[in-house]
Amino acid sequence: MIMAPDQPLGQDASPLFTILIPTWNNIDFLRLCVRSIRTNSRFAHQIVLHINVGEDGSKDWAEMEGIDHTYSADNVGVCQAVNSAYTLAKTDYIVYLNDDMYVCPDWDFHLWEAIRRVGHESFFISATAIEPKDVGKKCAIAPHSFGRSPVDFAEERLLAQYDTFAFADWNGASWPPNVVHRAIWDRVGGYSTEFYPGFYSDPDFAMKLWQAGVRVFQGVGKSRVYHFLEVSTNKLKKQKVKHANGLFLKKWGITARFFNRFYLRMGTPYQGAVPEPRKDIAYAWKRFCCFAKKIFV
Repeated sequence: MIMAPDQPLGQDASPLFTILIPTWNNIDFLRLCVRSIRTNSRFAHQIVLHINVGEDGSKDWAEMEGIDHTYSADNVGVCQAVNSAYTLAKTDYIVYLNDDMYVCPDWDFHLWEAIRRVGHESFFISATAIEPKDVGKKCAIAPHSFGRSPVDFAEERLLAQYDTFAFADWNGASWPPNVVHRAIWDRVGGYSTEFYPGFYSDPDFAMKLWQAGVRVFQGVGKSRVYHFLEVSTNKLKKQKVKHANGLFLKKWGITARFFNRFYLRMGTPYQGAVPEPRKDIAYAWKRFCCFAKKIFV
C-alpha cells in the first residue's frame, strides 16, 4: 500500500521524488528548471544532475548550490546520464526531467495523487507538457508559446494561464517528465545506453516496462510543465533519429509508432490499465509492415 509522505513541505522534509536531470552545457535552462522545482513543488524532492562536459560552469554551479550530481568529461548521452544520476537516488520514486523544462505549481502533487490512486508499484506516469509549437504530439498542450528560452520566457503569463487549458488524463506515458518506482527501474535496468545520444530511448524504456508487466501508462492532465522545445532540425539529428528508429525496430520487431498506437494507445483518454492490443485487421496489416521494414534495416 502506498502511503502519503510524512512532511509535505520545508527544507528539512524527507524527499518524496528523486528528480534525475541530464544536462549538457545548458546552464541558463538548468538554473531555471531547478528554480522552478524549488519554487513550484508542493513536496520536498532530491534533485540529482548528470553534468555532461560542464564547460558552461554548470558543475561549479551545482557544487555551489549543493545539488547532488554525477559528472562525465564527455557527452555520454541521455541514457547513461540518467543511469549515472540514479546511482545517487535516495527515494523510492524516480522522476526523469529534461533541463529545458519549467515545472508548474503543484506538478508533483498531481503526480503523487495519481500514484496513490494506482495503489501499487507497477506504473509509468507522466506529466503533461505545454509546448510553444505543435509537433504532432497528441498528449501535449500546444501550441501555446511562453517563450523559447530563459531570455524571452513569459513566466508571469505562464503562471497565470497554465491551468486554464482543458486537458484530460491520457494513455501512453513515455516522454519526460515521468515517474516510476525504484523497484520497476531496477527490474528493467534503467535506460538503454545503445540508444545514444537518446533518440527513441523513451519508447524503448516504455517497452521494457511493458515486457516487465506494467500496464498503467498514465499521462496526468493536471500535472504540467512548460517545455521550451529546443528542437534542432539539422541533418545530423535527422540521421541519428533514423538510426535510432531502425535500432528500435531491430530490437523489438516493431516500430515505436506501432507500439505507441496499438499497445500504449498514445494520446487516447485514460481509463485505467491498458489491455492487450486488439489483433484486428489494422493490427495485422501494420504488423506486417513492421516485418517488411525490418528486412531492410
